[in-house]
Amino acid sequence: MSTYAQNRPNGQPSPTNTNRWSTKQLVTMALMCAIAILLSFVEFPIMPAASFLKLDIALVPSAVVGFAYGAGPGVLVGIVSAVAHGAITGNWVGCLMNIIVACAFVIPSSIIYKRNRTFKGAIIGLVVSTVCLIVGAIVANLIVDPIFYGMPFDVVAGLIVPAILPFNIIKGVVVSILTALVYKSISNLITPAKDQVKGR
Repeated sequence: MSTYAQNRPNGQPSPTNTNRWSTKQLVTMALMCAIAILLSFVEFPIMPAASFLKLDIALVPSAVVGFAYGAGPGVLVGIVSAVAHGAITGNWVGCLMNIIVACAFVIPSSIIYKRNRTFKGAIIGLVVSTVCLIVGAIVANLIVDPIFYGMPFDVVAGLIVPAILPFNIIKGVVVSILTALVYKSISNLITPAKDQVKGR
């Protein structure tokens, strides 16, 4: 957030600029949204038992923005990319699932890293987020699949151990590793100077 105060001709200070997000942040978020949308179309099934579960790394830009600017901007990038993907493909159920997963992953890691802006804090945040992603995805599948896909609850429950659980473990680990690598490489380019920490 930027502020300024200049003297007016009558000696009174000008109003304070209360814009929450800087131009640089908005541009970065827009770029990350575009990258996330593109990545959302690079997906492939990795679980033969549940071909509808497709792995993609579209969460990485959202997590990077969450680390740089906080949970709100990170989740916003995730929502925008999910809605854009849903609008293009017509898969609004998948859009809902992606929003749930984005919130489950981005919010915990962003909050933890904001309180401890170190490599250790980032790792702890990503581990916690991976657990939250797994739990959130399991709960979401148990609720969403029977309602929108007409899958019997017991069938979905039977897929948790052989498919849903391992799939989301893999997804969480892959997204976490890529987020750590990408953010470390570009952190000082996108993070506000006041939040930059040497050696993180």
